[in-house]
Amino acid sequence: MKATYLISFLLLFLFTNCQNQQQEESLDAFLSGGNWVDLTYPFSEETLYWPNNPTGFKLDTQTAGTTPGGYFYSSNAFSAPEHGGTHFDAPVHFAEGRQTVDRVPLQNLLGAAVVIDVSEKALKDSDYLISVADIEAWEKKNGTLPDSAIILFRTGYGQYYPDAKKYFGTDQKGTEAIPHLHFPGLDPAAAEWLVTQRRVKALGLDTPSIDYGQSTDFKAHRVLLERNIPVFENVANLDQLPEKEIYVIALPMKIKDGSGGPLRIIGWVRSQD
Repeated sequence: MKATYLISFLLLFLFTNCQNQQQEESLDAFLSGGNWVDLTYPFSEETLYWPNNPTGFKLDTQTAGTTPGGYFYSSNAFSAPEHGGTHFDAPVHFAEGRQTVDRVPLQNLLGAAVVIDVSEKALKDSDYLISVADIEAWEKKNGTLPDSAIILFRTGYGQYYPDAKKYFGTDQKGTEAIPHLHFPGLDPAAAEWLVTQRRVKALGLDTPSIDYGQSTDFKAHRVLLERNIPVFENVANLDQLPEKEIYVIALPMKIKDGSGGPLRIIGWVRSQD
């Protein structure tokens, strides 16, 4: 089954109203031919945030126990920065006047996806920049990137999460930690190539930032977000996805006027025959 047919078929059922039981059963039968992969890290006291962020994820128990009515009831309050853990970068994060979280079109948050695996190189070089050559190598093997695809880059750094020392390159905190950040990212030249030579809908990767740890100008962010192309960071379990024939749904918390937020991202892949 070709990827285009696969995605079209999935879209047909996911985004049209089932009119009868037969359609519902057809959808169940189709989805049973694949698996959903959770690409999200849980939010907890272990969630990693940028070292100079003064706060992290906090969960406060407000109520937990048996009520006077004899039934159990629990309710919590949480607080968290927008950017940390598996999260979403809205275009306004680095581009004035661009889309906030609540204004990003839904069609930019779901669709056909591919995984470009650069882990062999990136795990040997913590400052590795994903290049145009890496993307072209993927295309040589798999064909030209599909139009309006979600591109996920696998660097292999997901295996280190939530070990800050290995994942960030440092476990120091505060502004003094920033010069010691070392992790791979996307070369700004590759970001520019993707937005001028290809049509991409969103990009994600398994590191803390689309820009590598030593970046001081965050140019990859600026290139992508200026064009209203959102970014997913700290994506989990990319090693469980194939190179193509993937369908991704990436829904951030809908924060009005937000520059980003916690993200629940999942991927559907067809079972191997």
